[in-house]
Amino acid sequence: MNEVIFLYVLALIWILFASVQDLRRREVYNWISFSLVIFAIGFRFFYSLFSDSVGFGFLWQGLIGLAIFIVLGNLLYYGRMFAGGDAKLMMALGAVLPASTSFYVNLEIYISFVFLFLLAGAFYGLFATVRLSLKNFKEFKKDFQKRVKKQKFWFYGVMVIGLIMIGAGFFESLFITFGILIFVFPYLYLYARSVDATCMIRKVKISEISEGEWITQDINVGNRTIKPSWDGLSSEDINLIKKKYKEITIKQGIPFVPVFFIAFIVFLYVWNSGLWNAFW
Repeated sequence: MNEVIFLYVLALIWILFASVQDLRRREVYNWISFSLVIFAIGFRFFYSLFSDSVGFGFLWQGLIGLAIFIVLGNLLYYGRMFAGGDAKLMMALGAVLPASTSFYVNLEIYISFVFLFLLAGAFYGLFATVRLSLKNFKEFKKDFQKRVKKQKFWFYGVMVIGLIMIGAGFFESLFITFGILIFVFPYLYLYARSVDATCMIRKVKISEISEGEWITQDINVGNRTIKPSWDGLSSEDINLIKKKYKEITIKQGIPFVPVFFIAFIVFLYVWNSGLWNAFW
């Protein structure tokens, strides 16, 4: 048990450091995730080597967890849900999370952590976007009203369908839940589009940008055109842009690494309090 506590404390320190960096610089250095993998797998190897109680199952489960979370991280990255730094940190946690030599117990751990992570991400994302919309309320309100007016047929049409389904809930209660979800969907969709357009796009000096920044439109430099991509700007792109531009327009996402910290804290609480056993 002490070996698991050591790994979890190690991960908590690394995630805290990564969260602070993401909040301050909007990026997470690769060495943070890679060093967490090296420390976790290295510790598992030496502990397994000198411990008779757990054997090398402690190491193998760490490698299996790493492999599973590499697949998960890549799915989230190529599914355009994670940036590169978030995906790599998720992969690194795969080497940390396995607490048992039983694959099935560890599978419960993986599912529980991912569930808590998604839940924390939903609340965090909602709080962050509400904060941004209030901070830029005039621009947000103007853009939101414009979108509703432009797409009013679709907007009100979906709401009517939602109301019909809520009415059908008097005959079958299941329809009420689906009806409410359909009714609020147009609000949530246009709300997200307006936040994206008015709160996350800004001009910055070229000296302030770093690798991975997302540009909003094509940038022409000589005979080359740098196009927006999910991977963001490379160091070569930045060096080219510096030759011609003093500032560019970029899209800044919400710093998402703090969700890892929140989810991991909740995970540790659930694991330590005994709620774990009630859940499973």
